[in-house]
Amino acid sequence: MALLSELLPQGGIARRVLQPRNLMVYAHDVVMAFTAFIAAFFLRLGPGFLQDRPDVLESAATFAGVAALTYLFTGLYRHVWEYVSAKDAVNILRTATITVLLFLPAWFFVTRLETLPRSMPFISWFLLVMLLAGPRLAFRMLKDRHARGAAVASDATPILLIGAGAEAEQYIRRAGAGTRIVGMVTEIYGDRIGQMIHGVDVLGRIEDIARVVANLDARGLRPEKLILVGPNINGGTVQKLLDVATVLSIPLQRVRSDDGTNLTPRPIVIEDLLGRPQSNLDRAAMAAMIRRGRVLVTGAGGSIGTELVRQICAEGPAHLALLDHGEFNLYSIDHEVRAKYPALSCATLLADVRDSALMRDIIAREKPDLVFHAAALKHVPMVELNPLEGLLTNAVGARNVADASIAAGVKTVVMVSTDKAVNPSNVMGASKRVAEIYCQAMDLRRMGTRFITVRFGNVLGSAGSVVPLFEKQLAAGGPLTVTHPDITRYFMTTHEAVELVLEAAALGPTRNDEGAIYVLDMGPPVKIMDLAKQMIFLAGKTPGADISIQVTGLRPGEKLTEELFHDEEPPVATDMAGVLIARPRTVDHAVIAAKMAALEDACRRRDETVALALVADLVPELRRNAGAKPHLKIVK
Repeated sequence: MALLSELLPQGGIARRVLQPRNLMVYAHDVVMAFTAFIAAFFLRLGPGFLQDRPDVLESAATFAGVAALTYLFTGLYRHVWEYVSAKDAVNILRTATITVLLFLPAWFFVTRLETLPRSMPFISWFLLVMLLAGPRLAFRMLKDRHARGAAVASDATPILLIGAGAEAEQYIRRAGAGTRIVGMVTEIYGDRIGQMIHGVDVLGRIEDIARVVANLDARGLRPEKLILVGPNINGGTVQKLLDVATVLSIPLQRVRSDDGTNLTPRPIVIEDLLGRPQSNLDRAAMAAMIRRGRVLVTGAGGSIGTELVRQICAEGPAHLALLDHGEFNLYSIDHEVRAKYPALSCATLLADVRDSALMRDIIAREKPDLVFHAAALKHVPMVELNPLEGLLTNAVGARNVADASIAAGVKTVVMVSTDKAVNPSNVMGASKRVAEIYCQAMDLRRMGTRFITVRFGNVLGSAGSVVPLFEKQLAAGGPLTVTHPDITRYFMTTHEAVELVLEAAALGPTRNDEGAIYVLDMGPPVKIMDLAKQMIFLAGKTPGADISIQVTGLRPGEKLTEELFHDEEPPVATDMAGVLIARPRTVDHAVIAAKMAALEDACRRRDETVALALVADLVPELRRNAGAKPHLKIVK
């Protein structure tokens, strides 16, 4: 058999059958088919049927042969019995049905079915289903009982599951011997209270957790952990659960796996508290936009650019060009892409968007259908100290990419903008507003390239943002620094932001919204002081007692509150989930083009006064904030 296996083509059906475990299952199922047919005659004709009908053995052998061929088609023998599921049950029903439907015409050519009782096909089908499903189900039950028995017999950790849906069912099935699930509470499946999932009781709703824990404690089953399962729970609910867990002195953890494979609970992190239920995105349109297309991403090594690249790669583009000015960041994302998608056609371009000639050359050579412009200098204090560099990268660089894209006939250009472009108090925000104005003017020209400008707020965990800063300060033992006790910001996870960027990119060109700005729905703003306190709590510390918070004063260019819309751009709802539209405040293309040329000239000549005057002319709402005098205030 081993020699025959080597001679068979790699990956062929016969080779798969000859795998030892598959062969054993395959032989079992063939025997079950033979047995089902014999048993059907026994039920129909009684114990002495073989004496009267010796041809039954020949019929049964034919039935088993047909079943053997059917198994090769349906692949029933390849399903692992330990994890038999509803899909396997459907496959068993399909296999039995095909077997009977193929046997009848085959046996008709031999006997014209004259000796076959009319009820035999139905009885045979039923018995075949039972004999195929029964051993599988018994094996699965034995394994599950063994696993549960081991868990009860050992010093397992009692846990209370928060959730009673498909994710909870999956977690219960895969729970290890070190876990004892003593019950479940639910947020949305109220009708399941009093019912069981794999022997685990649904004991109440989320708001009943304190009572449920008290009842379990009275029975000697007090949970040592609360495990939250489910991917689509908003941050407000997680915050309430964390408050309850703190009062009960029971740690709260979360299982969140997009692919259903990693079911290891992890501590609650700040993203869980600020997250929102996932938007109902048009993923088909997003996939169609990218699949088999040519895509170029500027700023590919940055926080947004990296996540863009990851989600783009997952949709299978024909070609992907990665462009960034930072060597190490570009190396990192290039290495990741080539390791995970070795067959993907990919170009790695170390280039600066401030070089207009180079942008024209690259985009003409790469011939992208879609350009995502995410390259930018984004740190407000750094740009405030180096305004000409910020203007050259954020404003002139955006113009260079836009002009090169039109010259190369790119279908769609997506420019990533920021809430700091609204009523800016700093050069960084003003430079992004200039870039918005230019792309809006280009979109209104209707020269064959659509410009989609997407505006959103802070991204959790992005390089240099407040959350990584707080994490470093916590690791060092504090203090955490907040520039003002009342400062607020909009937050969104990187993954969520990029998904909504792709949504706008996919559906924007199909709409008649030339010059509009697509604004991501960021939810309510978050008070940074509350964020700092929450991160201290999540680290198992007490604000003021274990870790202090220092108020240091607003930095140059920093605002107390950010805005997503200008007063003259009232938000307009769209049919795109999580995306709003800011109606355009536009500038004539000839005007903006001339002023952009003058702005570049002033920046190249290092004439900061002229450059900032041009920006102030283009963005009259700019009110630069010099920042408060640095001071320290300890917050208890």
